[in-house]
Amino acid sequence: MASHMTRNFDLNIEKILEGWDVRHAIRELIANALDEQCLSATRDVAITRNELGTWTIRDYGRGLRYENLTQNENEEKLQHPGKVIGKFGVGLKDALATLNRRGVQVRIRSRHCDIALSQISKHGFSDVITLHAAISPASEPYLDGTEILIGVSEEEMAAAKEFFLRFSNQTVLDETPYGQIIQRDRQKPARIYVTGLLVAEEENFAFSYNITSLTAPMRRALNRERTNVGRTAYTDRVKAMLLASKTDQVASILAADLVKIEQGTHHDEVQWADVAVHACQILNASRKVVFVTAAELAVSRDAVDHAVADGYQRVTVPETIRRPLIGLTDVSGNPVRDLVVFQREQAQRFEFQFVYPNELTDAERAVFSELPNIIILAGGLPQNVQRVLISEQLCPDLLNGSQTHGLWDPDANRIIIRRCQLASLASFAGTLLHEITHARTGYADVTREFETALTDLLGSISTGRLRSAAPAELAKTSAATGSLWRRLTGRQ
Repeated sequence: MASHMTRNFDLNIEKILEGWDVRHAIRELIANALDEQCLSATRDVAITRNELGTWTIRDYGRGLRYENLTQNENEEKLQHPGKVIGKFGVGLKDALATLNRRGVQVRIRSRHCDIALSQISKHGFSDVITLHAAISPASEPYLDGTEILIGVSEEEMAAAKEFFLRFSNQTVLDETPYGQIIQRDRQKPARIYVTGLLVAEEENFAFSYNITSLTAPMRRALNRERTNVGRTAYTDRVKAMLLASKTDQVASILAADLVKIEQGTHHDEVQWADVAVHACQILNASRKVVFVTAAELAVSRDAVDHAVADGYQRVTVPETIRRPLIGLTDVSGNPVRDLVVFQREQAQRFEFQFVYPNELTDAERAVFSELPNIIILAGGLPQNVQRVLISEQLCPDLLNGSQTHGLWDPDANRIIIRRCQLASLASFAGTLLHEITHARTGYADVTREFETALTDLLGSISTGRLRSAAPAELAKTSAATGSLWRRLTGRQ
């Protein structure tokens, strides 16, 4: 080709990126080819090597023009921030300058032109030598896309391809609206990709991630060098991916890490409480699990052993994770199973052995016949109680290892008393009044509200009993009560 047909395009590069090696320059050339493939919806980029050792990076898009060597915002790329890697046109120029400095020959061919590199005087300043792109007419005017020919080693090309998720053969575990959660190669640090390009590595992450939905801080953090992006720039998107994930594979890995928190051998993701809780929700929906703390393992060992014997997998979590699980539902809408939920499920599955009045002994029947009188003392049955029944056994309280003597069953609107309570009127009446209070208030055991309600009931029963006593009965006890009054009030 005649020299007068070549025009020199000043690349206006003042500062070379000292930290860039040949592999970083190749990375930019591959990134540009991948962006063109995406924007032009053409076939996959091809990277090949001929028998002379020259590598070709080939896309099948619209073909590079010399105008693409100018440095300005690319509106087309800015409109697709989640799909493309570049945006300013800086990468191509930096790549060419780096390769030239490292002594690597580069040729670019498209149907629009051929491009090579040369060091010549800056126009109008013969004493200033700068890097120029030598633009020649296209040697392949019918070429689809762009070919970049470079003479580099196989090692450098392999290192350049390592920057891209596409060439890494990594397994994607889940796709979310924010990006992909990727199985980590245990022999290497976890990797953070942005639209498929490596920007950071994490030694203590459980997964690698490819972020495709960029935040404003992340766009600002994607500097000219593209590497060493700080964790603060991508933490929000990593968390968003994990919280959007619903796969058992991801949850299982995080759940295994929950157990390691107390030993300090966990990965960093489970330090985010909302991520750890979400992992529990996924696991609860996909497996038979019960979540316990180390303290519960010691205090409620029988309940834990019972759950394991019933086929449940025990997942030990720290108290900071256990607390948010209380009353929480999983991704399928079912309660997250801690020991309290497990106890409730056991009670719901328990099969009662009901005993009817004609099956009671005479002594038991005499106690049970006081049922109406006890109900009157309690001020009547709440409207939600339709029946009071006797059962041989009740489901044991697995949390404290004790037998349950009474039960308020709101699902069936019934109170169930264990048969042994009919051994005395006191035990039967006490248990019945206890369960009536549960039915009337809805409060659970060992709560301040329940204790207050039970105290109010005892006060009401005492008031009614005292006011309804006959004068003769009160006279009988007047001497005894007078003596007691003086002793209790200090008036001897």
